[in-house]
Amino acid sequence: MKLIAQLIIAASMATLAVSSYSEEPKKEAAKVAKPDLAKGEASFGAVCAACHGADGNSAIAGNPKLAQQHPEYLVKQLQEFKSDKRNNAVMKGFASALSDDDMKNISFWLASKAGKPGFAKDKELVSLGERIYRGGIADRQVPACAGCHSPNGAGIPAQYPRLSGQHADYSVAQLVAFRDGVRKNSLQMSQVAAKLNDREIKAVSDYIAGLR
Repeated sequence: MKLIAQLIIAASMATLAVSSYSEEPKKEAAKVAKPDLAKGEASFGAVCAACHGADGNSAIAGNPKLAQQHPEYLVKQLQEFKSDKRNNAVMKGFASALSDDDMKNISFWLASKAGKPGFAKDKELVSLGERIYRGGIADRQVPACAGCHSPNGAGIPAQYPRLSGQHADYSVAQLVAFRDGVRKNSLQMSQVAAKLNDREIKAVSDYIAGLR
């Protein structure tokens, strides 16, 4: 009887240990998966707001609007600034000071903020920009921007960034950087931009600014 009792106790302890072990990864996964928006807001205010606006809606045409952007895309960009895969001396300095958790917290906080709409300004070019954005340029095998970034510029979460309302000056700068090999962290965008001339880049960027 004593041996049986010992076996029952041992079996019970083993069951408890297995149960505890199986629960631990779930707790860890939940802890890792959930961003801290309060910390994200605080970090953004301390590090990013001067250039990108208090709520992620930059008022400076050369600095991108980040509000309502897909958080996975923002995390990827910050990681690539930090690793020099995306070359920008200013952003390298800021990103290098952020941990992975900081990046996630900031990115998910930004995603929770509403993006402010923008406006197309060049009436002569906006119709060309619309044609490129919605239909591409068939004879040069330029795909429609809407195919990846959606007809209203909302993008596709975790894959393609939101473009709607983005400053035209910023979009122009990025397309030129992709075309000229300065920005190298998207082969797909480099291949598309390589087929666009300055006028087409300006046109599609102005059209994007007015998307909503």
